[in-house]
Amino acid sequence: MCRMLDGKVAIVTGAAQGLGEALARRLDREGCKVVVADINYEKAKEVADSLSDAVAVKVDVTNEEEVEAMVRKAVDTYGTLDILVANAGIVIAMPITEFPYDKWKKVIDVNLNGYFLCARAAARVMIPQRRGVIIQINSKSGKKGSYRNAAYASSKFGGIGLTQSLALELAEYGIRVNAICPGNLLDSPLWVNSLYKQYAKNQGITEEEVRQKYLNQVPLKRACTYDDVANVMVFLASDQASYMTGQAINVTGGQEMR
Repeated sequence: MCRMLDGKVAIVTGAAQGLGEALARRLDREGCKVVVADINYEKAKEVADSLSDAVAVKVDVTNEEEVEAMVRKAVDTYGTLDILVANAGIVIAMPITEFPYDKWKKVIDVNLNGYFLCARAAARVMIPQRRGVIIQINSKSGKKGSYRNAAYASSKFGGIGLTQSLALELAEYGIRVNAICPGNLLDSPLWVNSLYKQYAKNQGITEEEVRQKYLNQVPLKRACTYDDVANVMVFLASDQASYMTGQAINVTGGQEMR
């Protein structure tokens, strides 16, 4: 079997469940040694224990010390760090007039500041190596405003700006920085357990109508899947994408084309 990332060392944040877990498992299948990082250590350890060569790390991506310790764990365990997948994120959606400031700050802190802290820690290892790949899991909401979801969209727009800025700054060291902007993962735990309820309340429609509304917006008429995102992640992490940096790649079934 041809494995595109054989022997590489990767960190995935938010990897204890959902998309992050799927990305960690795909990196494992592609031959990576994986650091499964999440605020939920017990679940992260379950995931790591099920992979070929992986370790679990408890990390709150908004905590500088924990982020630095996460990267040290990768280097102490495997001797290097080749790939960072900054996947950890949260969604809190409500009308702007009802949005508590503490919840606004929490979304920005996890989605944008957390990405900054993880990228900074990774860059400190990758710069002396003069190689490395940083991939942010962004969103179609990083390209276009999101109805009654301003904090999330703001954090993701900021993430693309950070991705482009880091790509410029780190290019001279052979480090590539890109973002992936998935469409709606309508069958994921995040949607099933949380977002359908949030959006139904926000928009005054049923959860079934929420799902159909978002499907209707997709030219290819299906939801985004974990594999859709993982396929692009593997490509961006591989040498096949050696001339790509500063990009925010849409994986949206045609819903977003900019």
